Amino acid sequence: MNNAWPGYERMVEDGEFTWPRPFWEQPVWRWEAMIGTALRGAFMMSRAVAPLMISARRGLIVNISFWAAQLYEGNAVYGIAKAAADKMAADFAHELRPHSVAAVALYPGLVRTEAVLENAEHFDMSNSESPQFIGDVIGGLWRDPLLMSKSGHVLIAAALAREYGIADVDGTRPVPLCAADFAGNAGPSAGASELEDC
Repeated sequence: MNNAWPGYERMVEDGEFTWPRPFWEQPVWRWEAMIGTALRGAFMMSRAVAPLMISARRGLIVNISFWAAQLYEGNAVYGIAKAAADKMAADFAHELRPHSVAAVALYPGLVRTEAVLENAEHFDMSNSESPQFIGDVIGGLWRDPLLMSKSGHVLIAAALAREYGIADVDGTRPVPLCAADFAGNAGPSAGASELEDC
């Protein structure tokens, strides 16, 4: 699972919430964190484990991504990073399919990470997910006998949880986010339509 993500660090700088700044005012460190660290890490880890999976003729690579890949969600750098994570999963899946190894992009909801909790006043936490929830969903995906039919796709964690009968650690069942939940944001990019009816 590729989930190393330093992109939420220092959301508040000098007392200002910098996340929603336009791209020309974004701190350059945010690009380096999301692209240089997170995406590079996902690529290098996948590159390292792929030969072992190919040898075993079974495996799963999961890139944690989000709707920002397809819809405007706060800032351009975030969208670029998540779109790249989706494309990486799709292309990995294409190359790994002959070896019976799957790759997907998986969209969680709002996850209650330490950084998110520190900035909770900026978020609607009512449908948030624990960090453990995504792991349980990935476990369900791994055990899915139809895993290869999902390979190459963007999947929504809460929708998979419903399919697999998985609840969060506190017993709640997060509601899957869909494109319509982001209707107020600038228009979708190509590819968003496949998930609009999630």
